[in-house]
Amino acid sequence: MISLRKNKTLLIDSEAASALELLDDGVLSPVTSLMNVKRSQKVLKTGLINGKTFPFPFILAPSGKTNEQVLKSLNTGDELTILFNKKPFATLIVEDVFKIDKSERIKQIYGTDDISHPGVLATLSRLGSFAVSGEYTLLNKLSNNNKEVIKNAQQRIDAKHTTAIVMAANPLHRAHERLIRQALENTDLLVIFLLRSYTESNLSYKIRKESLDYFISNFLTKNHVIVVPLENSYIFAGYNEIIIDAIVAKNYGCDRLTIGINHAGLGMFYDCNSNKSIIDRVVGIDIEISIASEYVYCDKCTTLVSKNICPHGQHHQISYHADSILELLELGILPPTMLMRKEISARILAHIFPNRFKNLEKLYYDILPVEGLLKEHTEADFYLELMKLYQTTSLT
Repeated sequence: MISLRKNKTLLIDSEAASALELLDDGVLSPVTSLMNVKRSQKVLKTGLINGKTFPFPFILAPSGKTNEQVLKSLNTGDELTILFNKKPFATLIVEDVFKIDKSERIKQIYGTDDISHPGVLATLSRLGSFAVSGEYTLLNKLSNNNKEVIKNAQQRIDAKHTTAIVMAANPLHRAHERLIRQALENTDLLVIFLLRSYTESNLSYKIRKESLDYFISNFLTKNHVIVVPLENSYIFAGYNEIIIDAIVAKNYGCDRLTIGINHAGLGMFYDCNSNKSIIDRVVGIDIEISIASEYVYCDKCTTLVSKNICPHGQHHQISYHADSILELLELGILPPTMLMRKEISARILAHIFPNRFKNLEKLYYDILPVEGLLKEHTEADFYLELMKLYQTTSLT
């Protein structure tokens, strides 16, 4: 039993707790511990840890006046109790406390400190001016069995190659499905790391996972695709996201990573008169990174095609923007099936608008064709049948 009176305490939020858990699970290697000022400066200078890429110092610098007062009072060798949700989360033996430049820290993560950039303001508000390093021990740690799940799946099919895709699937649309199929064609096992956000402002992890499970179970070969959760903390933000994705995927046992060409982190830059991307900065991480084509719906081809090979131009192409499709769903509108599979749209709408209809059964029998048998229907059933009416063409 820890006495909070004897030990100084530090309060952290869910994102910091997640990062500490990932580090403790060994999936951020080459990072193995919180960095002191000397190691931080070395990473900033070289971008490497033991000859392997890591894009920014891994530090613990929580915000708040109380936290700052505690950090200023610490000495080397002090024992610190880290609290999360007002409960003891970890203990830490202090090695070093050092001041950081918050603006520079933000630039290290996002490439900018402009508060109009998505995520910058949120990260700035949770970042303090002092960081602490030292060996820490998690208390009452929840077991992370993702490594075991992936290893068992590999052994089950004797997988020679395992490919990772990191996605939010918010929501899962047709271009996501094509990306998944394309990756699956060139690997034995596909691991989809489904991002679990701390601000479930859009679709919950549960409904996104259900959507993926439905697609995998009904339209892909069995035992060759698995979905595992990945906490979407601040370290996955910004233009270094692909590097962190590659590091995590490798440490989870994947030897390939597939990303979409329109990935927000795939910025291009010029170096020594050659065009390069963030991928060219990955050193010492033994994982093959491939870039998938952007897929669009072409009304001339009347199918989903790679933008690289479709000859008809943008005025015939419909792009897949998850935020716009999500906006339709949040307004209660069924997206066209060329954008989203109707079974998934129906599930999501039923989730967003539970008990939406005053008398579902009456509405169902009044406007939909029925076989005359009385049976109970769900709201998802209703959306599916309604979609069929939208697809009727004889009166159009």
